[in-house]
Parts: sequence; structure tokens; C-alpha cells
Amino acid sequence: MTGPLVPFREIVLKVHSRCDLACDHCYVYEAGDQTWREQPRAVSDHVIAHTARRLAEHAEKHRLPSVSVILHGGEPLLAGPARLRRVCEELTAAVTPVTALDLRIHTNGVLLGPPYLDLFEEFGVQVGISLDGDRAANDRHRRFADGRSSHPQVLTAVELLQQPRYRPLFLGLLCTVDLANDPVAVHDALVELDPPRIDYLLPHATWAAPPARPGDAPAPYADWLLAAFDRWDERGRTVPVRLFDSVLSTLHGGPSLTESLGLAPADIVVVETDGSLEQVDSLKTAYEGAAATGFSVFRDDFDAVAAHPGVRARQRGLAGVGEQCRRCPVVRSCGGGHYTHRYSAEGGFDNPSVYCPDLMALVHGIEARTPAPELPDAEQLAASALELNRLLLARLHGVLDGRGGPAWARIWELTTSLDGPGLDAALATPYTRGWLLDALAALDQGRPDAGATARRLAAYTVAAAVRDGAPLTLPVPWSDGRLHLPTLGELRLAGPGTAGTAEVSVRSHGFSVRDAHAEHRVPRPDRPTPDWRPLTRVDGLVVDDLDPYRDCFGTPLPPRLDPREAQEWGRRVARARARLAGALPPWPPPGPLTTLTPLAGGTAPVVGRHGFGALGLPLGLTDRALDAALLRGGRAATLRALLDVADPYDMDGAWRHPSPWGPLPVSRLLAATYEGVAVAAHEGDAGTLAELGPALDSLERAAELTVTGRRLVQTLRQEWEEASRAREHR
Repeated sequence: MTGPLVPFREIVLKVHSRCDLACDHCYVYEAGDQTWREQPRAVSDHVIAHTARRLAEHAEKHRLPSVSVILHGGEPLLAGPARLRRVCEELTAAVTPVTALDLRIHTNGVLLGPPYLDLFEEFGVQVGISLDGDRAANDRHRRFADGRSSHPQVLTAVELLQQPRYRPLFLGLLCTVDLANDPVAVHDALVELDPPRIDYLLPHATWAAPPARPGDAPAPYADWLLAAFDRWDERGRTVPVRLFDSVLSTLHGGPSLTESLGLAPADIVVVETDGSLEQVDSLKTAYEGAAATGFSVFRDDFDAVAAHPGVRARQRGLAGVGEQCRRCPVVRSCGGGHYTHRYSAEGGFDNPSVYCPDLMALVHGIEARTPAPELPDAEQLAASALELNRLLLARLHGVLDGRGGPAWARIWELTTSLDGPGLDAALATPYTRGWLLDALAALDQGRPDAGATARRLAAYTVAAAVRDGAPLTLPVPWSDGRLHLPTLGELRLAGPGTAGTAEVSVRSHGFSVRDAHAEHRVPRPDRPTPDWRPLTRVDGLVVDDLDPYRDCFGTPLPPRLDPREAQEWGRRVARARARLAGALPPWPPPGPLTTLTPLAGGTAPVVGRHGFGALGLPLGLTDRALDAALLRGGRAATLRALLDVADPYDMDGAWRHPSPWGPLPVSRLLAATYEGVAVAAHEGDAGTLAELGPALDSLERAAELTVTGRRLVQTLRQEWEEASRAREHR
């Protein structure tokens, strides 16, 4: 495998290689790999020191913001408080000068008491405890060698962790699923202990040693987990459950939250008590030596392990799962399952998970139990776009961090003092996004115009004050001979190519502008004067050929229209909208389209790199072409606005899907189908409607779609069916 190394962000340090319980489902002592017998019982000072140094070097080399070290075993508490103190001291001394250190310990809890917890409090070591449910469930496997129950001791440990002093150390409970246990009783018993998190773990198994599957149920582990999910949901999801939260996250386009699911690259290395460096410990379930790398902390750095073929095989994401899994619609959520669970003697790890039917049923089951989100309407999209612009503006202020000087301070003071709706209206204009991103880029690149670009905020502040009738006086930068006020219009001050700063004074709802040569008065911003040109508004749409940031469509802009041309073009667009609204079937609601900018050529509408609601539309189109362009553009603008606030898909480009336009990534397939259904419905094009059926089939099978994307495709399917029925009845 080629490509950059994935650094290790999590280290499992075996501090003791023996255990005080005899759990018959333990992957360390009961699996085929028995190399634990060759390991020293406790980690030595030399191993601790070398591990700490290797980790610090690794974190510094890769500039890691933090690293986690999990103290593990066997049973790590068997190492004793003195040995564990040595571990914590060495790691803290070596690593914390380089990066943040997150220390954790996974224990069966039997020995956990105040001497350990006081030590863990001192070093901030968080504690995860293995517990399989109530006493009956836990005693099924987690007993002492003489058969005694470990349950009372574990409950005592949990009670200690619930004390206010130690509660911040409590990481959560780890529960291995057993089909013989009642999932509801197990879940209730765990929740009753009020842990900060619950982890449900499938028992480690492979195709060579498959899991128990009693009865005839095709996916009994999914049935068990879904029963626990239903109980979790019924009780209000009061405790996070990592397995369930991970599936919900990936269904909504987010990351996997657990190593056992999802396609995130593995970033864990294990240090055994003798200092040998191994792959993830669960590989011991597969065969003797499966986790071995041949490396040691005494001879090798962590990069050597990161380059090991076995480690790299677990860092390939989608390419690292088998062909069957790559074609599966739930692979984004299950990720092919735990790597260990794919092993077979014949195919190695190039197989689906031995839990494949359960993982598929689990993901589908959680998706079916997850209410499909309502797609945001135009008002919600507008509110989200405004909020994003406000966040970008706050970021701009933060990046300036006092470097804007008195001029910026004055602008910011007046901007934040406005409490009417005018500022929202000004910031909501589509081309605000382009200015904010340009200002941030100018600061990041150290451009000489960075300060002037940022101070363009003054134009928004003045526009807001005019709209609200709020008196103020503020210097405003202008360029290319014009002073542009968003939502209002522009004032000609000089010839093209000139720039400067003019003092703008707002009085009631009018304003005056004083520059070095003259004073200009605009008593009514909605009425033109010889030098002032207001924005053209027709039928609820703004014809914006004035904004200096409107050149974002990748298509040449025409010269500014004169007011009469702008009015006539706006009326043509308004008539086209009326024709579309009156058609059968009617054009879907116009969505977020608020602003039209004329383009110099072409026949297609363009949705550029800007904010909410703008569309570039070629001049000179025939009425029919204008109808189609406006329809396509409205749909494209709607989809673009939706992509700004939601995640209809994830991993775009990982697959190519068959379509009438050839194999396409999901983003292009969705965009083409979303526009195509509307146009074909409007035009009653039976041929195109027939072609779009298979395109919708491809989308419905697409693994990339989130629950939001599936809801969008469901809506598309309904539109397509309605259009097909309407076509049949014509």
C-alpha cells in the first residue's frame, strides 16, 4: 500500500499479562494465540521508559494535538499501585511537554479501591470497567477460576467511581453481548449504575471459529442489540451507547465512533509487557502470531509499525474491505465490521465479517427506527445561511484579533450596536459569503488589501442603518469608482479603477456621502438620482448586476444594465415564473431563489460559489429556454442551499453509479436527477421520465446516502411518480 503513514493516536500498554478472573470468552487467554504465556508478568522500568520516549517522539514528529494511552492487561490492576505510578510518571514527564496526554485504564474492577483511585485522580487516569449486566448475566462468563462470582466486587468498584471525588474518572462500562442473556435486563442493569457511557461489544469470532447462533434467527446478534436499542430509546437515551451512537452518526453523514464499525483508518498500536510492538490485540483471536510485527520499543519507533503491511491493510478505508462489502449499501456504517471478524483460514481477512447478517440487520433496523428528517423549507434554509454568514463574520473579527486598528474597532462597535432587522437583511444577501471568504483568505495570505477588504463590513453596517432608520456616521471603503451598499444600490463617485474611502452619514432612512471632492445626498434610497442607482426589484426577486462580489459564476458578466433594461429583464423572468407556477404539473415551489444576476452568454443557469439564493442567468434566452433555465436553476439553487446546511451523502466519489449520463459519483447523479425530474415533469417528456427511473433506482441503492439523502431521494421518487401518472393521463 502506498500513501502517507497514519500516525498512532492511541497506544495500548500492557502493564500486566495475567488476570485474576477466568472468563471463558476472553480473547487473550481462550483464543488460539497463547503467546501471553511467554510474556513477563509485569511491564519493566525499561519498557516503560522506552515506550514513553517513543510516544513523545511520534507525537512531536507528526504534530499530534493529543495521544491516548490505555493501560491494559490481562488485568492491569495486578501491576499494583507502585508500578502503575511509575507508568503514569514516565508517560506524563515524556509526553506532556510535546502534546496533551489522555490516560485511561480498562479493568475488570475486582481490585479497584481507593489506593488506585487516588493515584488515578492524581494523574487524570479515566477508568473503563468490564461488566456484562446483572449478576446472572455477568456470572455466565466473568468468574474467578474457582467459580466464584465477580459481580459484587465490580459493583463495589462502580459505587466508588460514583462518589463525587472519583466520578470525573469514570469512563464507562464495557459489555460483551451474550445471546443467552436478556438484552432488556442487561441494558437496565447497566443504566441503573449511571455510567457516563455503555459499550456493547460483539464477542470476538472468525469464520474459522464462528460465533454461537442458536435457533433459526438469521441475525440473532442484531435482534439482541435492537432489543437493547429499543429499550435505550424508550427510556430517553439517557446514557450514551457508543455502538448505537456510531451507527446514528454514520447514518447522518458523520464519522464512526468505534473501531469495530466504520471505515476510519486504524490508529492503535499495542506495547506488550516485554516491549514488543503488536497490532490490535483482538487479532489474537484469528491465529497464533496474528498480531505480531517483529518490532520492539527497544529497537524501533512507532513509524516502523505504522508501515507494517498488516497495519496498513487496516488503514485503507473502503479499499480495505472486500468487493462484496464495497457494493453493500450499509458499508459506510458497518465498515465491513471489525477487522478480526473477517478472518478465515482460506481467505485471510479478505472476507465480509462473520457477523455480516447481524451488522446489516442492525444498521437497517436503526435506520428504520430513525425518523426521516423533514427537509428544510426556504425559510429554514435562509435562516441557516444567515447564521453561517454571522459565524464567518465572528471568525473574521477573531482572526483580526486587534490588528484592524481603530478603524475596524469603530466599524465593529457600530455594527454590534444595531438591533433592528436591517443588519440581518444586509448579511443575508447571497454575495456576503464571497466577501467574507475573500476577507479571511486575504488575512491568511497576508495580502496588502486584507485590511481594506475586511473593512467592507462598513458598507453592510451603513446599509443596515439606512434600512432601520438608525442615525450614524462611518467611513466606508469604495472601489472601481463606486460605493456599493448591499440591499440598496450603488453611488458613482469617480471613474472606473479608482478607490478610496468616503464618510457616510445616515439620517432617518436617507443618507449622504462626503468624499474628497463633493457631497452626495440620497434622501430616498429606493429612487434613482443622477449618481445613485438602486437595486432593481421585480416580483419578489432582486436583479443584482451591481454587487462587486457577484463575479462568482465562472462565466463572463455583461456591462451593468441600465435601469430600464434591468426592469424589462426582471419582468421577463417574472412572467417565466408565472408560466412555471401555472403549468401542470406545477413547478415545485421556487425554494431559495431570491437574487438573479445576468450573465453575458451561454444557455444554462449557473449556481456559483456564493451564499443562499442567487442564480446566474444568461441574457437573451427565448421564453422556452428561459423557463427551462429558471426551472433548472431554481432546483440547483435549492440543492446547493441544502448542501450548505445538511449532509445528504458522505464519501462522495467512492463509487460510480449507472445513470442515463454514464457512470457518475453520487453528487452529480443526485444533482442531475434532481433537476431532470423537475424539467421532465414540466415538459411532459415521457422519454426522459423513463430514463430517470433507473437513475432513481441507482440513488436508492447508493451507500453514500445519509438519512437526509434518502429522504430527498424519496421525495424525488414521489415527484417522478406523480409526473409519470400525469403524463399517462394527458
